[in-house]
Amino acid sequence: MVLGKMKSFTVSYNCLNDSNVPVFSSGDCVSGRVVIEVTGEIRVKSLKIHAKGFAKVRWTESRNAGSNTAYTQNYTEEVEYLNHKDILIGHERDDDNSEEGLTTIHSGRYEYAFSLELPQTPLATSFEGKHGSVRYWVKAELHRPWLLPMKTKKEFTVFEHIDINTPLLLSPQAGTKDKTLCCWFCTSGPISLSAKIERKGYTPGESIQIFAEIENCSSRMVVPKAAIYQTQTFYAKGKMKEVKQLVANLRGESLSSGKTETWNGKMLKIPPVSPSILDCSIIRVEYSLMVYVDIPGAINLSLNLPLVIGTIPLHPFGSRTSSVSSQCSMSWLGMGLPERPEAPPSYAEIATEEQRQSSLDVPAAREELDGPLFAYIHEFRFQPPPLYSEIDPNPDHAGRTEQRRLDACPSR
Repeated sequence: MVLGKMKSFTVSYNCLNDSNVPVFSSGDCVSGRVVIEVTGEIRVKSLKIHAKGFAKVRWTESRNAGSNTAYTQNYTEEVEYLNHKDILIGHERDDDNSEEGLTTIHSGRYEYAFSLELPQTPLATSFEGKHGSVRYWVKAELHRPWLLPMKTKKEFTVFEHIDINTPLLLSPQAGTKDKTLCCWFCTSGPISLSAKIERKGYTPGESIQIFAEIENCSSRMVVPKAAIYQTQTFYAKGKMKEVKQLVANLRGESLSSGKTETWNGKMLKIPPVSPSILDCSIIRVEYSLMVYVDIPGAINLSLNLPLVIGTIPLHPFGSRTSSVSSQCSMSWLGMGLPERPEAPPSYAEIATEEQRQSSLDVPAAREELDGPLFAYIHEFRFQPPPLYSEIDPNPDHAGRTEQRRLDACPSR
């Protein structure tokens, strides 16, 4: 009879963003409600919540111990990031069935608020992989006398922010390789490949501009291609398990003997993927762009350019320098830095109010990017950059600062 009086028992979150998606990061306050809907009258000993966050790795391998003996070796590892408990109704002891200290809940809908603060230390980004995962959730337990506890659980997403607007992630990535094909005592001409991308850091939904030059001096027909790969690496008991997955790819035109092909900013779009995970001790998620030449009957000639998929997109003023470098075709190999950097433009010069408002509307072409990651990242795209000033706030230290910069820069 009592069982039939519980109509619903759920957990909901107070979202920090306009997209109504429960996304948080280290140091944030996670708050929400446990909702109980009752059609009659029930008596409750306690209502508890338990918030947990952890990375977990698990895989198995078959081993041979003899001619007719085989066994399975399990590899497991776990790292805890969050463990928080709280009592919303009642008291700690609920292992007895006494009638004392019970709370009566009458017919209706009730909400019990909870809140907790995520640790200030770096957290691993939520992730689901082939041999491991990173998960965060809040579980509520309703204890009543003479009945089994009712439980409900709801996950939330954590992003450990990666800002791609840093010198390391804004630096160009480039490489050059060549290969000579041999068949017995005959040697054909070399196949050469040079490739460059404007920066190392990107966010989901962006397109990578690829600048490349492929020269085929061999006697075979070859095909230039490019692909983005995700590499998942799992660690447990001193062992490592690696999974490599294709994320996106493109194909160039076939090149016959003696031909050359140049890519002047060929676009390869990054689909919705998990951000890079670089700070977890048992799970790493890394990305790379492979530009390669498909050679029939031989090992491909390939260049691997590392990528970092972040959560905070490129600021509008950052695209100004990127667009300049994209016009340089293959002359990037000999480029140097200007002697005096040009002052960045104001935010008003980059984006007018009409452009800003119109760009906040997600175009129809990006409907396939809907999800917690894209909805959350979209809020960062048109934040104004920091104010720029021509006046040095510390004029007394200007000479010493400039001297230190000259000494530290090997290119000068």
